[in-house]
Amino acid sequence: MCNKYLEDLKRRRNGGIACVLCGQPFDTAKVKMQTFPGMYRGFVQCFVSISKQVGLRGLYHGTTPALTANIAENAVLFLSYGFCQDVVRLMIGLDRGTELSDVQKACSGSMASIFSSLALCPTELVKCRLQAMHEMEASGKIAGGQKSTVWSVVRHVFKTNGPLGFYQGLTTTIVREIPGYFCFFGGYELSRSAFAHTMERSKEDIGIVPLMFSGGFGGALLWLVIYPIDCVKSRIQVLSLAGKQEGFINTFLGIVRNEGVRPLYSGLTPTMIRTFPANGALFLAYELSRKMMMKQFDV
Repeated sequence: MCNKYLEDLKRRRNGGIACVLCGQPFDTAKVKMQTFPGMYRGFVQCFVSISKQVGLRGLYHGTTPALTANIAENAVLFLSYGFCQDVVRLMIGLDRGTELSDVQKACSGSMASIFSSLALCPTELVKCRLQAMHEMEASGKIAGGQKSTVWSVVRHVFKTNGPLGFYQGLTTTIVREIPGYFCFFGGYELSRSAFAHTMERSKEDIGIVPLMFSGGFGGALLWLVIYPIDCVKSRIQVLSLAGKQEGFINTFLGIVRNEGVRPLYSGLTPTMIRTFPANGALFLAYELSRKMMMKQFDV
């Protein structure tokens, strides 16, 4: 049993690393465009601007907390995913160990996301602040010349707001994750089932390209559903650096009232471009690691 848990944790870790390294530049553009939509006309201009201002390394600002967030989130998500599957079985009267349908697995993933949000929120707050530090200084919301390292941001949060400061945006994160992971797991499983049916194979044998497409499809569904919520979350976590302490409802209404609906979708293009290769890499690494470790441990 211990080997099985280690196996799954390792495959989640491998998938998470692949996902972050593949998609971090697009995620950086997304956060910058969400928090300061008036500064950039589009994601291409955002990429060019970042490269001119701080070089290509600017596209990878926040990579360390992003890796930490992804690994921690996936670890907690897996550990709670099995428990949530048992809860779903109990709720619908199935025996323990019974294979769930694609929709039931989506519900289990949605429930598990509540637990993973607790691990994700602090590290994502640090990531978003690092990614938007230049824009915060350029707009005059914070003093210029501040250090933009992981530890400088951590120290500032801890000094200003204490340990609970790392959970600014937690409610919005949970509101985002519940429908997001339903679509993520549901889209992935439904796409794999469709490929398996068309190819007359099992879901385990559909091949690399259909597998990666299924991962990208699940990611695309996730972002299409949750993007406005994610935009609000980014605003809360980044602008709280300047002392603004507003909740989800007030931030959402403020954006709509002062800027309109369009800014809620600012940065969606790089996000959708990112989601297919990033989540394709995530599930490919996950499935390949699972198969390799199943052979190693004879699971």
